[in-house]
Amino acid sequence: MKATLRYLAGIAGPSGFGSNSTAEQVTQNCSSFLPSGLTALITGGTSGIGAETARVLAKRGVRIVIGARDLKKAMKVRDNIQKESPNAEVILLEIDLSSFCSVQRFCSDFLALDLPLNILINNAGVFSQDLEFSAEKIEMTFATNYLGHFLLTEMLLDKMIETSKKTDIQGRIINVSSVIHSWVKRHGFCFKDILNGKNYNGTRAYAQSKLANILHAKEIARQLKARKARVTMNAVHPGIVKTGIIKSHKGLITDSLFFIASKLLKSTSQGAATTCYVALSPKTEGVSGKYFTDCNESKCSRLANEESEAQKLWNNTHALIHKRLHQATNNM
Repeated sequence: MKATLRYLAGIAGPSGFGSNSTAEQVTQNCSSFLPSGLTALITGGTSGIGAETARVLAKRGVRIVIGARDLKKAMKVRDNIQKESPNAEVILLEIDLSSFCSVQRFCSDFLALDLPLNILINNAGVFSQDLEFSAEKIEMTFATNYLGHFLLTEMLLDKMIETSKKTDIQGRIINVSSVIHSWVKRHGFCFKDILNGKNYNGTRAYAQSKLANILHAKEIARQLKARKARVTMNAVHPGIVKTGIIKSHKGLITDSLFFIASKLLKSTSQGAATTCYVALSPKTEGVSGKYFTDCNESKCSRLANEESEAQKLWNNTHALIHKRLHQATNNM
C-alpha cells in the first residue's frame, strides 16, 4: 500500500527520483562526469521507451547503436535524434530478436564496426494475444523478449569485458522487465511448456518472458562477479507506460476502464527514466544483479530471486540455443 501511494504521489526514493521523474531529469547532471566516447546498444529503439532512451542518451553525448527489425522506423528515430542533437552519432543495424540466425548476423555486423561497447540495453519486447511461433518453432513472445536477448548478450559479453579493460570504464547491461513478472508462480514456469506455447495465454506468456529477463540478469551478474569482470547487469521495471504493448491490451477491457487506467500510466519519458538512470548514474556504479523500479532498487518476486532457478534457466537456455544453432549449421 505504501509503495502504491508513493508511486501515485511521485515521492522520490533514496536515489532522489521517483515515478514522476523523466529520463532527461535523471540524466541531467550526468554529462559533466560522463567519459567521452561511450557506446550504447539498444534493442527495440524504434518506438516507445526504446526510442526515448536512445534520444536521451544521445543528448548526453553517448554514441547510439539501434538494433531494429524495421529500419525505416529506425531511420525516422535517427533523424529526430539528430535534429535535436546535431552531433549525435546514431548507427542502425537490422535484427529480428525472434531469430537466432538474425541475432548472430547482427552481432557479426556490430563487431565488424570495431566500436567499444559500454552499455547494452535489452529493451525490445512484444505482446501477442494469439499463439505465434518463431522461425525456430518457439513461442514468439518468449523467443523475442528473452531468448533473443540471451543470445545477444552471450555473443557480446566478451566485447563488453574487453571494452571495460581497455577504457577502465565499467560496462553496464540492462534487461527491461516488468512488475508483471510477479504474476508467474513456480508451477507456471516450465521451460518446455513455455517453448511449446502450451495452454497459451498472451498475458501469462508476457509475464513469463519478463520473469526470465530478471533471472537472466541475476545469473549473468553472478557469472560476471565470479570472473571479476568490470561489467554489471541489472533488470528494470519501467512502469506501466502508454506504449504499443498497452494498446494491444485495450480490447480486453472497456474504453471507459481504459480511459481511467490510462490516467495512472506513465509517459514515455517517465517510462525511460529508470533505464537511463541505471545506464548512466554514478550511484549505480558497481551495482549488479538488482531490480530497479522508479529509479530505485526494489524487491522482485521470490521466484525471481532464486539463484537455483536462475542457474537452471540459464543452463536450459544455453543448451537449447546451441543445439538449435548447431542444427542450423548442419542443415546449411
